[in-house]
Amino acid sequence: MTLNNSPDDDKDLEQPSRDTSPLLTSPRPIPLNEPVAKGNWIWLLTLSAGISGLLFGYDTASISGALLHLGNSLSTPGHPVTTWDKSMIASATSLGALFGGLIAGVAADKFGRRAVIFAADVGFAVGALWQALSGTVGSMILGRIVVGVSVGIASLIVPLYISELSPASHRGRLVVISVLFITIGQLFAYAVSIILSPPRLSPDSSWRWTLGLGGAPAVVQLFLMVFMPETPRWQFQHLGAKAAAKTLAQVYGTDSPSVITPLVDSLAAGIPSSPSPGLKEKLRMILAIPGNRRALIIACSLQFLQQACGFNALMYFSPTIFSKLGVHSPTATAMIVAFTNAVATFFAFHLIDHAGRRTMLLHSLEGMFIGLCLCSFIFFTIPFLSPDTSIASPVTAGISILQLSILLLGTVIFVSSYALGLGAIPWLCQSEFFPMNVRGVGTGAATATNWFWNLVVAAGFLMVVELVGAGWCFLAFAVVVAGGWVFAWGRYPETKGMRMEEIERLLKDGWGVL
Repeated sequence: MTLNNSPDDDKDLEQPSRDTSPLLTSPRPIPLNEPVAKGNWIWLLTLSAGISGLLFGYDTASISGALLHLGNSLSTPGHPVTTWDKSMIASATSLGALFGGLIAGVAADKFGRRAVIFAADVGFAVGALWQALSGTVGSMILGRIVVGVSVGIASLIVPLYISELSPASHRGRLVVISVLFITIGQLFAYAVSIILSPPRLSPDSSWRWTLGLGGAPAVVQLFLMVFMPETPRWQFQHLGAKAAAKTLAQVYGTDSPSVITPLVDSLAAGIPSSPSPGLKEKLRMILAIPGNRRALIIACSLQFLQQACGFNALMYFSPTIFSKLGVHSPTATAMIVAFTNAVATFFAFHLIDHAGRRTMLLHSLEGMFIGLCLCSFIFFTIPFLSPDTSIASPVTAGISILQLSILLLGTVIFVSSYALGLGAIPWLCQSEFFPMNVRGVGTGAATATNWFWNLVVAAGFLMVVELVGAGWCFLAFAVVVAGGWVFAWGRYPETKGMRMEEIERLLKDGWGVL
């Protein structure tokens, strides 16, 4: 059967009917009869899985401080470390994450979500040690790629693992927990970079310890995951209803049939009883079935927007930017980015299951646009990164207290707005929107989209800024955000309080935007 299906062919491709449950006959959230999960157990599950987010955040942010000190250590005779080398070192993680995101979804479907988290932890530990022992730019890039593969895997599997274990009423907050761990990891990376910076340690030892410590949380999580279960949705499809019921009993704190049986029946209504299709068939299903295709468009578009808005350009290069502006302590100033991100994500945790995903996303993009315009305005008023003040030049651009204050204000508005919506919602979206039989492929495609554009931004940001200036670069980010608001307004539906099996029905016949 080709992708140019007739209407009858589309019916053949559709997932089994969900009409066996009264809850699923309407796309509106009706979580009134849902049992209450036992807090301690579900929080333990989320905190354990969230350590991957801590690793994710630490490994992506620690390189920004290390770039200030590793130049002499990695220089070889006749080849000092250049702007291009720094861009490649910073972007190598994104390259590895692109591959990690591509393979993680398929591996999670085949081997289980828990097993893939184990694999990511091993990669984090090996990559951290590799970086700490690197002696050349090439070796550092390879070590960053190893870490990047684990980052890509973790960025896909942790939101998916938490989503499939969480009750609908708490799923948004629990997935935001993993994003909060990312921001804490980034903040911790900046703090470690400051604590271990010269003169406390030599420049060579400083960056080695900073990057090497990234492996410690991975060892902790390896131990904790021994006691964690597989998700009931994966168990139901691969091991049967009895295994899924056992995990549900742990999550909800009871083995009462009156509680567990309806939950298992809900899984049965939403998960095909036939064996999981092969990769080729999953690709056909995700492109040919209208609801799956809409989910793919929304998930990939939000992941593109998350990277093309410029947030990670600030995360990777804010110490470099502030140092070229003549700021005395650029890493400490850059901590404002990480601290603001962490605090705002904490507020997002409290709001997302009450205010709703759509409302928070639209307001998030509005605030980001304002913050980016302020930053762009300031960069247009100073000679930042003109030919005589390039990244490679020792010359710095002068900036007044007023200009720095407005720049920091714009940065805080941008980062806090990002954290309240766009920072978390794309990961939540891709975990919620795809049906079980194409969830691995769909989340893999969305995660790969994220890391492809992360790679483009990380590799090209410094060079683009040197060519056209930071003012035009940040103005371009603002234009992207404005376009993202238009897309979200017309295509992103509200899913607050809906079970994962309901959301598939929401996109079956349209975009679900009311």
